[in-house]
Amino acid sequence: MLSGLRSSSRRAVRLPTSRNLRVIRPAAAIPSTSSSSPLRITASSYVTTSFSPSPLSTRSTVIQLLNNIGSKREVEQYLSHFTSVQSQQFAVIKVGGAIITEHLDSLSNSLSFLNHVGLFPVVVHGAGPQLNKMLEAAGVEPQFEDGIRVTDGKTLALARQLFLDENLKLVEALEKLGVRARPITGGVFQADYLDREKYDLVGKITSVDKRPIEAAIKAGCLPILTSTAETAEGQLLNVNADIAAGELARALQPLKIVYLSEKGGLFNGETNEKISTINLDEEYAGLMEQWWCRYGTRLKIKEIKELLDGLPRTSSVAIIATEDLQKELFTDTGAGTLIRRGNKLTAMSSIEGFEDRARLEEVLGREKSEVSEYLSFLRATKFKAYADEPLEVLAIVLPGEGPNEPARLDFFSSTKAGWLGNVADNVFNSIKKEYPRLIWSVRQGDGQLGWHFDKSQGSFSHGDQVHFWYGYEGPEEVKSLIGGFLADAGSRESGRSEGAVTGIKQQARGFATCTRPGSRWAASMGSVLRQPRRGFASTNPNPPLGSSNATNGKPSKVALIGARGYTGQALIGLINSHPHFDLTHVSSRELAGKKLEGYAKGGKEIVYQDLGVEDIRRMEENDEVDCWVMALPNGVCGPFVDAVEDVGKGKSVIVDLSADFRFDSKWTYGLPELVPRETLTKASRISNPGCYATAAQIAIAPLVPYLTGSPTIFGVSGYSGAGTKPSPKNDVNQLKDNLMPYSLTDHIHEREIGTQLGVPVAFVPHVAVWFQGIHHTVSIPLAKEMTSREIRNLYQDRYAGEKLIKVTGEAPLVKNISGKHGVEVGGFGVHSSGERVVVCATIDNLLKGAATQCLQNMNLALGYGEYDGIPLD
Repeated sequence: MLSGLRSSSRRAVRLPTSRNLRVIRPAAAIPSTSSSSPLRITASSYVTTSFSPSPLSTRSTVIQLLNNIGSKREVEQYLSHFTSVQSQQFAVIKVGGAIITEHLDSLSNSLSFLNHVGLFPVVVHGAGPQLNKMLEAAGVEPQFEDGIRVTDGKTLALARQLFLDENLKLVEALEKLGVRARPITGGVFQADYLDREKYDLVGKITSVDKRPIEAAIKAGCLPILTSTAETAEGQLLNVNADIAAGELARALQPLKIVYLSEKGGLFNGETNEKISTINLDEEYAGLMEQWWCRYGTRLKIKEIKELLDGLPRTSSVAIIATEDLQKELFTDTGAGTLIRRGNKLTAMSSIEGFEDRARLEEVLGREKSEVSEYLSFLRATKFKAYADEPLEVLAIVLPGEGPNEPARLDFFSSTKAGWLGNVADNVFNSIKKEYPRLIWSVRQGDGQLGWHFDKSQGSFSHGDQVHFWYGYEGPEEVKSLIGGFLADAGSRESGRSEGAVTGIKQQARGFATCTRPGSRWAASMGSVLRQPRRGFASTNPNPPLGSSNATNGKPSKVALIGARGYTGQALIGLINSHPHFDLTHVSSRELAGKKLEGYAKGGKEIVYQDLGVEDIRRMEENDEVDCWVMALPNGVCGPFVDAVEDVGKGKSVIVDLSADFRFDSKWTYGLPELVPRETLTKASRISNPGCYATAAQIAIAPLVPYLTGSPTIFGVSGYSGAGTKPSPKNDVNQLKDNLMPYSLTDHIHEREIGTQLGVPVAFVPHVAVWFQGIHHTVSIPLAKEMTSREIRNLYQDRYAGEKLIKVTGEAPLVKNISGKHGVEVGGFGVHSSGERVVVCATIDNLLKGAATQCLQNMNLALGYGEYDGIPLD
């Protein structure tokens, strides 16, 4: 089996969208409010809001709401994929009777959501559990033969009335949410008797009449079908809802067939883990041999294979919980079990292995301008190519030259069909099974970088390339890997230096065509800055200042004091791509005299200096610098700041990344999402917040008015937070299989968080074995009872419009924030008393926790757009 049973990113990419959409509001969010209240969305439940803006603004708002479920790329591509077919071919959703009884609100909200983004799922439901109860109440014992309900006349009469009642229950629930729904209780399924002698009035569907469904959708209604059929003579027959959904799918040939399940998917009986993806062409035979694949699971997989074998390869089946419907449909990671046919893969080690040479050249021509030259290169080189039969996906790997040298993914290309069919994932999984270490490069700006993040263990950005790797453990191996690349880059001619390490990540996730740079090291690396999440449209009292608010049209000269550390290196990379900043001086005592790598503006060479106090004073007097960035350890930058202030001109801006001035009232505290931005636009002395402190304040601030005690913050950081100076806190050998607490009381960030929020807090920091990224688990006592929905809505309203803050229903994961430029907040677990909530927050300590936030503050203070130079999704 090539693809395995679980995958952190099951699907690749999909494409753009267009439909008239209407706005919805989460039922989980607020009690009744006016229709003008801020609108937010998560992957849980939704209700419609009376709202009638223009179609364009409505569509824009809903897309923003969708972005709270997945990334902008995911949302737009899935919507485009789903709206690329006729409405009735989007999805068939089978709803079990227990779902209507126990999860009606969640079901109707989820269906309402789909309808409000312009989609028309065809719903078919059963009523088995309700029928059993009804029969028992009537003194009739349910009878089954071979798992099929024996249906006599009395049972069928009860079932018919029950189907009508349950159908209307769902229709009415939808209509209360403003969704037009049409009950279809007959005229679609035509059937013969399955075996009248054995099962009595049970049908075997012989044909499907699509006209009632098409008419409902044409009228703008969701079709809601019961699983009953009629014979040619008009006799009503009972039909299993799963079978009805399958026959409906064969007739409509939809992109998705969804089975709503209380379990939320299929499970591996050996590990008890949910199976994320099954690619039938590759895995079916192996699955059938597993000891745990038996009884209901075996039958379900077999039936789904028979169904998909008769449908286009673009069709897939999803088995999910009702509340996860949006996450399953609109994100790469999904939520339940995705089942596809996939494509069989082949591996070749010579050009002669490709039967269709013209097709091979066509595929290579997608990304290579000199196809014949590349083919000649391959004939003279040891390689291994992985592809599916139609060459929708092609990957070419060059093995390492030595036993310890990694393999290099030299070429990777996929068509839309390859992505939609999950073939790209299968190919990569095949590569990973054969090569324990792999490196590859992707162009900056490629639209599918997120897929590479998913597949990589680490990445960094250098010039116009994004470099990825997996199979490297510990900081020394990663440092050696990066050092080899940077050494190679430094040996090339002046002016070819391309960029700095801007976001090394040890545990992250991450398409694009791989490039083959000139040298062995350059060719063997792979890099990227993770794209940030976006904010949300609403009533933020402190709205961001975008490029349209920029007042400065001139470039600014920047001096970086303390450029050796991780934060300094990240900041160099950001300044390198900034449209208005010119890095003119970098100071580092350890690196003095060495050439600065990773900065390519103007083609000029910058050399590290060891700037002293007098140098700073002289440069300030000569107006050589517009902005000083102090990236020095705590307690060090005071004399440098004094040297600038002694000149007395007051023209230049200072942004200090240490804690030295965070409690000084003459300095402005630079957390733009919580501090009035107007103060930052007028500030010349800005104290950049701490990484722990930034995430903690974002996690607590919306609830400050509702506190009844001190929040407790359990913080865990990757070891890059301990800096480059060797210590137990960045010793990976001590951190392996370990979690190291430190500064259990009175940490400087404890004081900083409490001072800025105006409430005391308890903060307990820890360091872990990953490289970068912080996770906070914050326990917050509440002065009054509140629900998770009410709290989540407070956060969504407070951070509406913030491009670097994402509020999610689920607790965020640190591996998903590494290399990103924002903060993710979620969880919102409320204690049974309603008087305590646990909120989780994640942040990249080197980016939004330091370098990215510094750039925000520099932009605001110097008159540029707040997000200039910051990669935004």
